[in-house]
Amino acid sequence: MKMSEAIRIAWEAILKNKVRSFLTMLGIIIGVAAVIIMVAISAGTEATISDQITSLGSNLVFVQGAFTRGGPNQAPPTGGLTFDDATAIESNISGVVSVVVEQASSEDITFGGTTLQSVELLGTTEGFTSVRDMKIADGSYFTQTQIDRKQKVVVLGSGLAASLFGTSEPVGQYITVGTTKLVVIGVFAEKGLVGNTDFDARAYTPITVVFQKFTPSQFARFLGNSVRLIYVKVDPDMKLDDITTQINLLLLRRHKLSATDTADFTITTQQDIIKTQESTTSAFRSLLAWVAGVSLIVGGIGIMNIMLVSVTERTREIGIRQAVGATPADIRLQFLTEALMLSIVGGLIGMFVGVGGAYLFGSLSDMRTVIQPSSILLAFGSAAIIGGFFGYYPANQAAQLDPIEALRYE
Repeated sequence: MKMSEAIRIAWEAILKNKVRSFLTMLGIIIGVAAVIIMVAISAGTEATISDQITSLGSNLVFVQGAFTRGGPNQAPPTGGLTFDDATAIESNISGVVSVVVEQASSEDITFGGTTLQSVELLGTTEGFTSVRDMKIADGSYFTQTQIDRKQKVVVLGSGLAASLFGTSEPVGQYITVGTTKLVVIGVFAEKGLVGNTDFDARAYTPITVVFQKFTPSQFARFLGNSVRLIYVKVDPDMKLDDITTQINLLLLRRHKLSATDTADFTITTQQDIIKTQESTTSAFRSLLAWVAGVSLIVGGIGIMNIMLVSVTERTREIGIRQAVGATPADIRLQFLTEALMLSIVGGLIGMFVGVGGAYLFGSLSDMRTVIQPSSILLAFGSAAIIGGFFGYYPANQAAQLDPIEALRYE
């Protein structure tokens, strides 16, 4: 039997029972669509996280301190990072474009009759706007001179400014942060939520003001002012691995530690964070794909069930075809082709449903979706393989029917 004839006969059989054929394909349609949509949601989540990490700035190295706190009758706090460490990195390592230091405090902020509780006050340095890709919408950012002179100035996030001042002009106004009055010199453009940090809900002030007014330490004169995080912006032409190695060696030397000691700081890059995130989301994506793939298997079982019913219903037809010269191979090919067509047509419909569903889900929800061409090929290929696998048994059963018994079947 020619393949073209097998396809024609299979297609006629499918059209003869349209409703039953569609219900048979439904499992494949749902399975293919589910794989495409699930993978698109997972890839969209991964892309969103990656964009958020990248939006922190470019070519960044993150140096974070770890220290022990002192207490009553205990030694002073030891370890961690200090402001002098940041200065040393900027002065001694070539290829460093800028170094930004952060130290945060949680304070109540008051203006007029409005009081906002536990607002994050971030003390930072001059290069903050370039390293963190922040733009000033109104007024200006504080200068190195203002940092050195410990001037009591503050720049507000857009959301914080709106909460305190509404539609009024914030620049030039005085706000009370804790018990300290600060003058507003600028407002940042909207940045939004990056990770778990709402940049628009924070206040930004010179780090020297935070050291003096909000996180004073009796040990600062001996150990230096502690900082929680140092951002190092690296020249794009330099290798990040070389810079991180230099920073690590410099800090080990400054902290009087050897290479075998447990460091009181950690160094990571954006690429490290993205790789970690990608490995996590990749495993999650695979899990979602396997869960969705169960629908394909269920669809395959449905095809096998209907094809067995079809073989029973068409026993006499099979006997007649054998009587006029059809071989067992011809019969097997006929029914296997029909099973494959059910799965392929269902797979094609599922592809359109999946792509459309992914676009619709992304447009109607807050979650981003990214359609992966590989998931479409994987889902469709799996549907075809499942159709062949589950269709072979009924086709083989049909091929093994005895012609005489088949002709007698009523």
